[in-house]
Amino acid sequence: MQLNPQQRHKVFIKETSASLGFDYCGIAKAEKLDDDARRLEQWLKKGMHGQMKYMENYFDLRVDPTRLVPGAKSVITLLKNYYPAEHPSANASKISKYALGKDYHDVIKPQLTELLRLMKEVIGEVHGRGFVDSAPVLERTWAQKSGLGWVGKNGNLITRQSGSFYFIATLITDLELEPDDPFAKDYCGTCTKCIDTCPTDAILPGKIVDGSRCISYFTIELKEQLIPVEMKGKFDGWIFGCDVCQDICPWNRFSKAHGEPGFKPIPEILNLSANEWEQMTEESFKKIFKDSPLRRAKWKGIQRNLKFLKNSD
Repeated sequence: MQLNPQQRHKVFIKETSASLGFDYCGIAKAEKLDDDARRLEQWLKKGMHGQMKYMENYFDLRVDPTRLVPGAKSVITLLKNYYPAEHPSANASKISKYALGKDYHDVIKPQLTELLRLMKEVIGEVHGRGFVDSAPVLERTWAQKSGLGWVGKNGNLITRQSGSFYFIATLITDLELEPDDPFAKDYCGTCTKCIDTCPTDAILPGKIVDGSRCISYFTIELKEQLIPVEMKGKFDGWIFGCDVCQDICPWNRFSKAHGEPGFKPIPEILNLSANEWEQMTEESFKKIFKDSPLRRAKWKGIQRNLKFLKNSD
């Protein structure tokens, strides 16, 4: 059967994305996300973004891809596995799996840029913009619309084949492509393990995550020196991020180790105890973690988190 241009381009994009190291690729028609606009507005009104004021910005851009790329026709969503082959030792301070290696922005953005370059080289004049958690894009909605998985009760995109330990990258383009069928079913069923296990009760019924109560928010996003006293004893040893709701998810029993060299854990992360973290100087921190996501919290933020944990014992 002969493929039409839209189908040929789709095959090329999916094959090329796989050759660049992406694990999944799905395509959706670029359209305004009216339902998401309503949900996001309610979430913001309830203050569930805490001090993450940037969530209030560029509302129109978040729900309309044509505002980000004029003439947008398609949204290409790519997933990249970050589940590690090596895990921190039992004595090491807890750090979210996504932050064990090199900063994912620095790894994924060049791969996304190369995909767009190859599209232009093979297909012709194509305009587009790639985003890796760095712009007002509702990545999980686009992933579901392009058939890659469903949004679980913990707010994460879940794939049936290999769980949820994935980064999501988005490429919005003015190239018209045959869209994939949206992922229509929710396979969470009656399971509430993520809701029941969340240490700070941040996961609410109805697939709502109160970002202002999440351990990741307190250990990374909160810039104040003091973490609220009511959170004492609830952090379960986490000093940067939190994986509790993903670790407990039954679908993550299918997780497989990634093959991305850039995500190989920094050796110190695998072994440093809380005491060793406390003794680390700011100079050493900057040197060891110069390419790490931990830069976001900075040395001061990590020291604050360690002190909070220590005072919670």
